[in-house]
Amino acid sequence: MFKKFLFFLIIFSIGLGLGNSYFKKSQESQNVYGKNSPEAFVSEVYDKIMDNYWDNISQTQLLESFKLAFDKNGGTSYQSKFGSKDNLIKAVASSAKSMNEEDRNKFISNMTSNVLASLSPLGRSGLYTTKQEEQLKNTVENINPQKDLYKDLGVSKDASGGAIEAEFQKKKEELANDNSPQAQQKLKEIAYAKEVLTQKDTKGRYDQNGVEPTIFTKVFSSTLYLQFKKFSPTSYDEFVKTFESYKDNSSINNLIFDLRGNIGGSIDAAPYFLGHFIGKGQTAFDFYHKGEYLPFKTPTDKAPSITKYKQVVILIDNNTQSSAEIMAATFKKYHVGVLIGTPSKGWGTVERVFSLDNQFDKSTKYSLFLVHSITLREDNLPIEGRGVEPDVNFKNSDWQAQLFSYFRNQELTDAVSSIK
Repeated sequence: MFKKFLFFLIIFSIGLGLGNSYFKKSQESQNVYGKNSPEAFVSEVYDKIMDNYWDNISQTQLLESFKLAFDKNGGTSYQSKFGSKDNLIKAVASSAKSMNEEDRNKFISNMTSNVLASLSPLGRSGLYTTKQEEQLKNTVENINPQKDLYKDLGVSKDASGGAIEAEFQKKKEELANDNSPQAQQKLKEIAYAKEVLTQKDTKGRYDQNGVEPTIFTKVFSSTLYLQFKKFSPTSYDEFVKTFESYKDNSSINNLIFDLRGNIGGSIDAAPYFLGHFIGKGQTAFDFYHKGEYLPFKTPTDKAPSITKYKQVVILIDNNTQSSAEIMAATFKKYHVGVLIGTPSKGWGTVERVFSLDNQFDKSTKYSLFLVHSITLREDNLPIEGRGVEPDVNFKNSDWQAQLFSYFRNQELTDAVSSIK
């Protein structure tokens, strides 16, 4: 069951899968212009933007964007503007016909990239190569092909837990008296590698697929500190197992949920996370797409392993973005806990990858990375450009007193101070 959920999660998060209407339009482009011609490619890109872009962009607006990009990249047309899609395609065909293959490919790719980059929010959409799509997939799954945790520690892949721990202690002692930034960074790297490779679950995922963990914990007396670094396909499983592991520990009854630096990721998992805090059937958040609000309900019940925490602090900062901002906004809306830190980044868009049936370059396959929806915060305003405001701002000199006024819990206040 969970494997099916993960499969759905990955597919949804990179936005694959197209409706019948897109297929029909693609077939029409192929029939009219010839499959894999520059004209068919531009026609399909045009249709996909019109059908899938989050805003109700008019054909006039999109044609103006194409005309600016057309002129910027050396297109030849005596028209002051493209009054229709047909005029755009005719101009593209005429210009492409006069160019050699290399110049034509550059013209088409640059023009399309410029159009996508000009869509609001600026620079968020783009033309993706297969390599970029693979990089996106790795980012979503929290895989870094360039990183090797075993090399960071200097141990072999078949090293035992004891050997890994011993090597970590050795390197830690070597760096103990070095206060340089490089040494401090190296210390963080080996501590992280040790933590991942000495735990059964995280080591198993890393060894099998190169997937790094997204959730880390510490205990401060009666307070559980949970750092949530990123939404990935394995995060939900990590999340549930982490809370279950502390479920029967009656001495821990406060929670610090750290979303600082969380760049987001697989946004469709958020309702599952949030249901465990606010209950099943609640509106977790809304997307805004082409003038309509699309509500997402929580599919999961409140979890006893989470509701046991009566005093909850949620940490956010300027690097909290995307899915993490949605989670923070929902926590604020349902009064799950007190938000502390600085305003979140204000990255409130949902992008998806749309495959293209038509290509124009034999050496490269392209797809569209397109802003499909925008997200809303607790007051129903777009997160984009605004972010989520904390209840208590770290920049205020009396933030500790403000926090204490919520819970009257000095131990919790001290715990937050120690990780600030």
